[in-house]
Amino acid sequence: MPAILDGRKISKDIKGEIAQKVTSIKAEGKRVPHLAIIIVGDDVASHTYVNGKINACKEVGFDFTLMHFASTVSEKKLIKHIEQFNEDEDIDGFIVQIPLPEHISVERITESISPWKDVDGFTNQNFGSIVSRNQRLLPATPFGVMELIRRYEIQTEGKNCVVVGASRIAGAPLSLMLLQDGGATVTVCHKLTENLAGHTKKADILVVAVGKPGLITKEMVKEGAVIIDIGITRVEDTSRKSGFRLVGDVVYDTVAPIAGYITPVPGGVGPMTIVSLLLNTLKAYGVKNA
Repeated sequence: MPAILDGRKISKDIKGEIAQKVTSIKAEGKRVPHLAIIIVGDDVASHTYVNGKINACKEVGFDFTLMHFASTVSEKKLIKHIEQFNEDEDIDGFIVQIPLPEHISVERITESISPWKDVDGFTNQNFGSIVSRNQRLLPATPFGVMELIRRYEIQTEGKNCVVVGASRIAGAPLSLMLLQDGGATVTVCHKLTENLAGHTKKADILVVAVGKPGLITKEMVKEGAVIIDIGITRVEDTSRKSGFRLVGDVVYDTVAPIAGYITPVPGGVGPMTIVSLLLNTLKAYGVKNA
């Protein structure tokens, strides 16, 4: 049986470590770290993710602010509020939950965020810092994956690592982090890659971040490989009260028995993404209060 890369457990451990630091900050009579969240519209999944982030703030003792706008809000008004957050000395970091309505440019919104408050790690400055020796606030999901790998003491140096998916949020930055920090030999596959199985079958570490349920089957996986499934999709399931269930890009039931390590979905990478936001907020707080 494979070893489970338990993101829930590791994130709980990290939150305990953060909570201890917050307790020390309070004991010194200082204000605690403050995370702000902006959400636009009423997308159910987005609100679920935001609630998870708010609950995480409560668990560690962070202050938090939630600002909710209607889906009709103008891009200009949204940027105005972002600029106010940039200037607010009591806010250490903030995120703008995506997706955004079609009339709002995600790129323009992202680049309007101060890099040292961009705890999602999406701005060009933070993305670019991955390849420097002066890394800033790293993209949250890849940061979480690397921390999961580190805490489970999985060797990356010299290993063949295949990343399926080249998005700006996950695949692209993670491939750079595995190369720069992990010392791995990295292959990045995407929707135009021919013979995907020919690449994935060679991977000592296989990371999948596409959002396509069932993409990776057992025939595409090397026995004993480390499988990290970032993809998460809601699929209809009438047997459940919610009417849906969450699945990853990997066919877990058949791949897990031949894997060395594997992340479950849910409970793998998701909790690590949230705790990475907290770690980035704590880092931003520390820079401001150094």
